[in-house]
Amino acid sequence: MTFSKRVTAVAVVVIAVGAASAYAMTGSPLLLGPGVNTAQTAYQAYYDGHKDSYLVTDVSSKSQAKALHINYSAELAGFKSAPAQYFVKGRAVAGQLSVFGSEPGESDYNPLWEEFFVTWKAGVKPVLLVRDDQIKALAKKGKLTLVDGHIVLNAPILKVGK
Repeated sequence: MTFSKRVTAVAVVVIAVGAASAYAMTGSPLLLGPGVNTAQTAYQAYYDGHKDSYLVTDVSSKSQAKALHINYSAELAGFKSAPAQYFVKGRAVAGQLSVFGSEPGESDYNPLWEEFFVTWKAGVKPVLLVRDDQIKALAKKGKLTLVDGHIVLNAPILKVGK
């Protein structure tokens, strides 16, 4: 083995040992840097009758980003096949929250959400909406309207259940 090949082999071993040490120290194959606790507002929404906690970080609407004091990301608007998150506009019962169309553990979960706006039709008494199937069934019966906002929200669920 030539000198340059031995130096290369030693360098590869040193790099591999260094990477293994870094992995062992962090417990992760990604070197994320030191963990820091920060204060962030968490919100709650319903999914299948229980409440999940989530963050809002980015959105594809400039006006929403400004209003919510979060990041605007034009790229999010191009994302297709995001599960729905339903937001009631106008009349609602006390305690109404948004409603997720999925959550972690479901095959279609994704932290990106297509925003749908729910509005109760005139003469219909609002009820507490806690399931996406409930919303779709009431829309099919003509009791409320669903409008696709064509807005994608990055809102990862942090905790399933209260």
